[in-house]
Amino acid sequence: MNGKTKKPLPTWLPLVVGTFLVIQFTGLGVWQVSRGLEKRADQFAYSDETSFKAWQNGMQVRSFQRLKATGAYDGEHQIVLDNIIINSRYGHYVVTPLEIAADQPLLLVNRGWVEKTNAGFDASRLELPKDELTIRGRAGSLPKPGYKMDDAFDATQPWPKHAVYPSSEEVAVALGREIQPFVLLMEHDEDHGFLRHWVPSEFGPGKHFGYALQWFTMGAVLSGLLVWNYRKKRFDT
Repeated sequence: MNGKTKKPLPTWLPLVVGTFLVIQFTGLGVWQVSRGLEKRADQFAYSDETSFKAWQNGMQVRSFQRLKATGAYDGEHQIVLDNIIINSRYGHYVVTPLEIAADQPLLLVNRGWVEKTNAGFDASRLELPKDELTIRGRAGSLPKPGYKMDDAFDATQPWPKHAVYPSSEEVAVALGREIQPFVLLMEHDEDHGFLRHWVPSEFGPGKHFGYALQWFTMGAVLSGLLVWNYRKKRFDT
């Protein structure tokens, strides 16, 4: 028979672990609140019906701000984003660089969604005028994946290039040019576009605030238990 007895856990260990968890819960709650405020700001920006503001290089923009940009399309270097799901149907986004000036980064224009077909993507649909024109739209970004394993681009593929959730850095490398920090989501009534229905994420601010309340509640309950346990031990001694 083994006469060794297990040493009791240090009395301070539950307090340390509990305090760490309270800090974690509070941090997660704060993060959810910040995300909720961001989503609320996106909704306000989307509902803004002010006129389209003329965009210039270096101008600060906010999500879904209404903008108009003047330049010429680079129709020779277009990007087709694959695996874009709209209304439970697979398709592609067509992203076209807009040349504002030779010494300025390119502005990416998302011209909308094209449904995927068994015949494959018809590149002839990408043809564009070469003249300078003004395009209206909203400030947005490239779609982001939940998880990505492989490279976005096939380096050996000719233009137009197909890509799966490329980052801004990957697009810049493929184009061999710097690009602007946002994407212009083409307005629904602009020419040379496809299906366009730009809306803020359906995961609205209310859900983020609800999750924040859950994290804060868990932190408060655990804090109460830690205080109760600490006072109980003091009275027991």
